[in-house]
Amino acid sequence: MSNKEEQIEMDGTVIDTLPNTMFRVQLENGHVVTAHISGKMRKHYIRILTGDQVKVEMTPYDLSKGRITYRVR
Repeated sequence: MSNKEEQIEMDGTVIDTLPNTMFRVQLENGHVVTAHISGKMRKHYIRILTGDQVKVEMTPYDLSKGRITYRVR
């Protein structure tokens, strides 16, 4: 498990829905990452649609993948 301090958190917009609860997210800086839903969001049945504003958590080791941790209302 990685430390919370090592995680990079950025805001982005969901631009595409992929199979297996994966999403393509465009970050504020223009990069596009593939992200999956965090366990708490899955547990509470939080739906994510194309166009939603989300917070994405990434590790500094692989900046092409991430975890969606929050959906902005």
